[in-house]
Amino acid sequence: MTTVTSICRRASDASAQIATLTSGVKDAALEAMAGALEASADRLQEANRFDVDAAREGGTSETLIDRLTLTSSRLASMAAGLRSIAAQPDPIGEVVEGWTRPNGLSIQKMRVPLGVVAVIYEARPNVTADVAGLCLKSGNACVLRGSSIAVNSNKAIVEVLVEAATGAEVPQDAIQLIEDTSRASAVELMQAKGLVDLLVPRGGKALIESIEENGRVPFIIDGDGNCHVYVDSAADLDRATDIIVNAKTSRPSVCNAAETLLVHEEIADKWLPGALDSLGSKGVTIRGDERACQLWTDAEPATDEDWATEYLDLKLAVRVVPSLDEAIAHVNRFGTSNADAIVTEDLSAARRFVREVDSGSVFVNASTRFSDGGEFGYGAEIGISTQKLHARGPMGLRELTTQKYVVWGDGQVRA
Repeated sequence: MTTVTSICRRASDASAQIATLTSGVKDAALEAMAGALEASADRLQEANRFDVDAAREGGTSETLIDRLTLTSSRLASMAAGLRSIAAQPDPIGEVVEGWTRPNGLSIQKMRVPLGVVAVIYEARPNVTADVAGLCLKSGNACVLRGSSIAVNSNKAIVEVLVEAATGAEVPQDAIQLIEDTSRASAVELMQAKGLVDLLVPRGGKALIESIEENGRVPFIIDGDGNCHVYVDSAADLDRATDIIVNAKTSRPSVCNAAETLLVHEEIADKWLPGALDSLGSKGVTIRGDERACQLWTDAEPATDEDWATEYLDLKLAVRVVPSLDEAIAHVNRFGTSNADAIVTEDLSAARRFVREVDSGSVFVNASTRFSDGGEFGYGAEIGISTQKLHARGPMGLRELTTQKYVVWGDGQVRA
């Protein structure tokens, strides 16, 4: 039995016990895990420094290094996320709906754990704690496979979390880390049929393509974040500036950052030059269509490729559109079903955008940066699904459950 298969087997064996843990045990374990992260901050940041230094020496981009770095505030957010998960209602055993048939049978649809949830992720060590916490609260074992760039950080975080969780009556094998970061280990995890009940890939196009080619287990696509902000002719223009600057610059390396700005032609002359000045002052490079380049001469001409690009950097594609119809068509053609926003004071325009844009999260007069499980009140997220089955958008505790039918009778037999 290979290392990866052995890890998945141990997680699978532990999953039945994890599924029966009480809410009290799970919440106490999450509190202990949060406290352990705080108490081990120096140790975790030291491990992270090895990864960050190695990444810089290897020529890794500053965008990726930003994702990798564990600052004090990010460690505090990881601990806060675990406590927030503990405060969420336990989904396990929740009766989603129930009804009684004419023959007296009482039928209930009840939430139950999936079993083993595996996540392949790149660069962001905070995902390690988020996944461990969400899986524990939802009654699942987890198998974590991070990238080579964060191997020391992930190993240290898992050691801290496992020690705290087992001390709070959680099975030793509830949280598993695959330390082998080779492509072969990832493919083997993708093919662990019968041992992994859900696989969530959190990475770039190459990872998604590998999952689609090699996957033999059920998987969710956590895909690109080519997110749009459309500024309508009826927008509050000051509000629009604040939203696009936040959506692009607050953290450009994450998947909910805006990558394309669409502007209605009726307000382009008045609003766009000032808005692009604000973005340019924060170091944003503009790739514009012909009209945008006329209005802001520092813009570079956009190509067709720019409309479909997730930059994950201080770059923004800008297009002036003649109508709401054209804005919706652009988003649906080039978007990735992650997060898209409209800025408008016209309620009918907002309703049309919400109804017709094919996206997992649609925002009205708010930044796309809110497309996040923590911001949605989930405590954390295991990923953002850009597909439609079985979940879509930010995935929290309920998205880590499945359902079973429980049927109560008093002797009925079928004729």
